[in-house]
Amino acid sequence: MSSAELIRIVSRSSPMALAQVERVRAELAALHPGIRTEVVPVTTSGDRWMGDLAQLGGKGAFTKEVDAALLAGEADLAVHCVKDVPADRPLPAGTVFAGFLKRDDIRDALVHPAGRTLDELPAGARIGTSSVRRRAQLAVSHPHLECVPMRGNANRRLEKLAAGEADALLLAVSGLERIGRPGLITEILPVETMCPPIGAGVLGLQCREDDTRTIDLVSGLGDADAWRETTAERMFLHVLQGHCNSPIAGYAKAERDGRLSLRARVFSPDGKTVLDAHEWAGPLDPATLGTSVAVALLRQGARELIDTIPH
Repeated sequence: MSSAELIRIVSRSSPMALAQVERVRAELAALHPGIRTEVVPVTTSGDRWMGDLAQLGGKGAFTKEVDAALLAGEADLAVHCVKDVPADRPLPAGTVFAGFLKRDDIRDALVHPAGRTLDELPAGARIGTSSVRRRAQLAVSHPHLECVPMRGNANRRLEKLAAGEADALLLAVSGLERIGRPGLITEILPVETMCPPIGAGVLGLQCREDDTRTIDLVSGLGDADAWRETTAERMFLHVLQGHCNSPIAGYAKAERDGRLSLRARVFSPDGKTVLDAHEWAGPLDPATLGTSVAVALLRQGARELIDTIPH
């Protein structure tokens, strides 16, 4: 078989990242039975560093080494959790998203060893999370609970929970499903309680923009609704210019009739200030919707709120 029929996929080496790659490999094999794939694993600085992500330059810490492998020609395709790809700046020059896979569950889940829900937890219960988005929203809905910093991939956090470093965890439903642990979920939180991060539940397929062969092969995996929703969300974040310490949340939803909505929120870290916007667009231009929602929040003071948060 010629090398032209091989696609090298670069990925973080965490169990979840590799599970995401396996999904892409399976979907590619179904779409193009003649294609071979191989995985090029990399360990990113974000995976190695267990301190505050802001000190590493934020979410880009999970993508820098992956981008480098792609641009150096060591791989043809990168699979990303879109929520980990910075949207306040463009993708690295020379790369594009060739498609977004059909979206998974965007909600967050509580994992509690004794099966309690968030409302059943006693005052002072320790919730393991390093997410500024989750901490701000818990401060709004459950101010009597305490957040304790917890980094590491989902398996590592579950080990820390078992070791007693927290009483419960907040994790993404989609992440627990990807690592085969959905049975641990004790409560799925509605988006009204815990608004998701931008790009939640979406896997993005990134290629070099001049590699038309790979783009043509993998773009068939893309989902049209996921593309519209993600485009609106990432444009929203781009216009808002949030940084990794900004508690920003939001999600777009494509309806069956073609309408697209975007709900977004910006919080102060203590949850005492909440800015909220929700707009609809017809079947046209998701980027315009993202821009419009960002402007609505800027009118409410989002710029000042974001700029006062250290990063």
